[in-house]
Parts: sequence; C-alpha cells; structure tokens
Amino acid sequence: MVAETRLPSDGHDHGLEARLASVREGIADAARAADRSPDELTLIVVTKFHPASLVRGLAALGVTDVGENRHQEAQAKAAELADLSLTWHFIGQLQSKKARQVRRYAHVVQSLDRDSVVDAFAPTEAEPEPPVIDGFVQVNLTDDPDRGGVRPEDVEAMVERVLATGTIRLRGVMAVAPLDEAPRAAFARLRRISDRVRQLEPAATDISAGMSGDYADAVLEGATHLRIGTAITGNRPLPA
Repeated sequence: MVAETRLPSDGHDHGLEARLASVREGIADAARAADRSPDELTLIVVTKFHPASLVRGLAALGVTDVGENRHQEAQAKAAELADLSLTWHFIGQLQSKKARQVRRYAHVVQSLDRDSVVDAFAPTEAEPEPPVIDGFVQVNLTDDPDRGGVRPEDVEAMVERVLATGTIRLRGVMAVAPLDEAPRAAFARLRRISDRVRQLEPAATDISAGMSGDYADAVLEGATHLRIGTAITGNRPLPA
C-alpha cells in the first residue's frame, strides 16, 4: 500500500507540472550540449511508492512511459490505470517465478541479469508461444557482486541467452552509475559495452542510463532512455 496523495480542487498537481517541465527543459539542454535531438530520448518517470493518481496526473501532462521496480505495486497500478495508453517498464530486480506475471502488464523489462530470469520468458510446453516482450540486459558497473546486473565480462553470454529465447526483443543495455565513481566515466564504460552488444544484435541500440542526479552525463554518453523519479515526482511517500 502507498499513501494516497490529494490533488488540489482543480484536479491538478501544479508542483508536479512544474517539476516535469523543469526536467524536460534539462533534458533538452543536455541533448543540445551533446549535439543530439531531445526527440532521441525517452523519459521514463519512476513512480515507486507513489499512488496511481500521481501516474494519472503524469499521463495528463503527456508522460507515456512509467517505471516501477516492485511487482505487486506495479501490477496493481497497471490494472487501475488500464484505461491509459502507458508503456510500463519494470526496472527492479526480478524473481524468475514472477517473470510471467510481470509480462502480463509490463511492456519492457529493464533488469535482465540472470539466466533463470531470462529462461522464465522462454517458451514452455504449457505456453509454447508466449508473447514477445522488450528487454534490456542490466550491467553491474560496480565491483560489488551483490548489486543487480551482469558483470561486464559476462554480457555477451547473457545477450546470447536473451536472443535464444525468441520471446525477448533485445533493446540494449541498462545500468545504474556507481556511487563512488564519476557518473560520466561509468556511462562511458556502459557505452563501450553497448558497442559490444551491437556486434551480436545490431538492433540493440538503446542505452538506459541516467537518473535524477546524473541524467545530463548519461545523455552525453549516448543514453536513449532516462529513468527519472524524485526530480519529477517529489520525495517518495512512506508506505502506508
């Protein structure tokens, strides 16, 4: 459960509107600095712990892509907001036993990082022709093996496993910048990993990188998808 947010009497959260406009302006500035077009960039608003009403408000402001990282919460929001034309991105660590449930509402899974998770999307005897879902291989850019993501040296093997399923359309790579490293340096490494991935799958051109505090660096290093939460949504409410 998440704490409900009451909107003003006119039905609009003007703080939300202002924050979204500010981030969109920042993305446009970052694109210009990188000699890129803002149209190349997909903004994914991360709405963890925020109520469905906030997501509905975002949709009214033109947001089309939403990111969630907890299955139970994401499933409930997607069901409540089924009347909206939203693209749902699952960005959290995924348990293989939940993979098929996530596929029922998510259009994109950005956290493919283990063989068991990838295999859970493959055809089975019970489901020989499952629907195709878009996916990103998550890369661990830290030295901490407990962090989510595939080690850089294991990326090719994971890519080959994803492609072998026939039910995951590989979009590219995803990563979170380490806390103890300059974000741009980390994103530059991710860009080089993306180049390697495209040797195996030329269509996997996307790079999901950059959050509220470092998206400008990500844009400079070729990010195509930006996962931005608090800079737009404000501080997360405490669970009810």
